[in-house]
Amino acid sequence: MKPKANIVNLPVYQPGKPVEEVKRELGLSEVIKLASNENPYGCSPLAKEAIIAELSNLSMYPDGNATELKEELASVMGVNKDQIIFGCGSDEIIALITRAYLEPGDETIMADQTFSVYKTNADIENAVSIEVPLVDGTHDLDAMLAAISNRTKIVWICNPNNPTGTIISEDKLLRFMDSVPSNVMVVLDEAYSEFVTDSSYPKSLNLLSRYHNLVVLHTFSKIYGLASLRIGYGIAQADVISLINRVREPFNTGRPAQAAAKAALHDQKFVESCRQSNAEGIVYLQKEFDRLGLQYFPAHGNFILVDVQTSGSDVFKSLLNKGVIVRSGFARYPNYIRVSVGTPEQNKAFIGVLEEVLRDVKSPV
Repeated sequence: MKPKANIVNLPVYQPGKPVEEVKRELGLSEVIKLASNENPYGCSPLAKEAIIAELSNLSMYPDGNATELKEELASVMGVNKDQIIFGCGSDEIIALITRAYLEPGDETIMADQTFSVYKTNADIENAVSIEVPLVDGTHDLDAMLAAISNRTKIVWICNPNNPTGTIISEDKLLRFMDSVPSNVMVVLDEAYSEFVTDSSYPKSLNLLSRYHNLVVLHTFSKIYGLASLRIGYGIAQADVISLINRVREPFNTGRPAQAAAKAALHDQKFVESCRQSNAEGIVYLQKEFDRLGLQYFPAHGNFILVDVQTSGSDVFKSLLNKGVIVRSGFARYPNYIRVSVGTPEQNKAFIGVLEEVLRDVKSPV
């Protein structure tokens, strides 16, 4: 059997190592996972109650249209119901967009170090990915604009960018959108937007009526703490959503996920608490990195990309052996690791182990 030639050498996405696997492999009883930008405070108690209530309905198919959740989200976001599409995480919305719009030979533009799923899905559709280098860890919108050709279909902007954590301001985004041809889609991936406290950050939903070619992605995986339920969404003009919806599988989000997401929207006090705790965690980690003489990118999500001044992969392995899971392996930043912001106790433990690892690197036996 012969598969599509263009998928044979595609890399398989490597998620952060599960805690259970690390415990088993290394014989550790205590492991701290700061690798996948998960919410260390879990999810809202209201979401847990909604999940429990749905357990008696596991034999029933979910509402393929996610009607109740869509109505709730539309009210919260200030958009119309027909402007929303749900997916198995915002990852699936990315896949649906590429399935709906990209044909072999089409071009799509993204940063050279950003969320890898954009390129993977473009590769699956046999499209051509134009990767524009970041400048100081931030999207170079002028260079991305210059890269647009008559074959360009989609431009991807991850804001805050994963893995660097930097943001594009509303002023810069507006100037960019004003110059992008109206037949080129701009996908603004805001998976970490709820963590941002910077006042210059775009109010992107207000821009949808102005830019018909704009699609905004969000997720319940991050600040809402529902990563295991896999539910995210896209918002755009109704006719754009209608087209993307044509390539969506009929039951792509489950009943527990829909119920938990709906309940989570009602607990903005939990969201605000997580945002505040995350901001305090960033301040603590940056202060400790300063003390250790380590450079890092400005952090606007719930993670920090920090230069450990040696092989990031080696530091990752050393941390792993001591029971702390982070991320490394970033092609453009080989001496960096990405660490998720944890609880105060987790952050303190990470810094202690990192200091120990770096001391061993500088003074090998």
